[in-house]
Amino acid sequence: MRVDFVFEFPRPTMPNVVYMGGFQCKPAEPLPQHLEEFVQSSGEHGVIIMSLGTFVNELPADMADTIAATFDKLPQKVIWRYKGERPATLGNNTLIVDWMPQNDLLGHPKVKLFVADGGTNGVQEAIYHGVPVVGLPVFFDQYDNLLRLKERGSTKLLTINTVDKDNNFLEAIQEVLTEEPPLTTG
Repeated sequence: MRVDFVFEFPRPTMPNVVYMGGFQCKPAEPLPQHLEEFVQSSGEHGVIIMSLGTFVNELPADMADTIAATFDKLPQKVIWRYKGERPATLGNNTLIVDWMPQNDLLGHPKVKLFVADGGTNGVQEAIYHGVPVVGLPVFFDQYDNLLRLKERGSTKLLTINTVDKDNNFLEAIQEVLTEEPPLTTG
């Protein structure tokens, strides 16, 4: 089964079942120079990375603007995997990239938070590297994956349609950043 026993709820399995979750996880490699310089420029506040996976390249303009404005209010630097039109409210602390070495960023000691869609690979890499998550599930198994992390205390779970309501997104990020992370590195 492509899940990790740490991630699963207890259930009976047959003797021939092998849990192979996290098989793609590995120690972080050094970042490309431009990303390393950006990460190092974060100082004591660290970095937040955001990716909504390979299926979501673009968001509605108002939602992208809300996310960018939220990031602009934070002292952390942000690396956001996003291919849509540049949000009008994008701050100087946010770097938009078409692609990011997600595993290598999650393994970097300055990364403090992962804003993620809850895809299996991202969730397992976050567990492996001990990075807390603010989850924004979009479809498929993402909500279920994030719910499992929430039950273990390492995720604040939102829905994508509440990002722009009552500062939910900002409050979720601040809550996760100020709590002691329950995950340990793999």
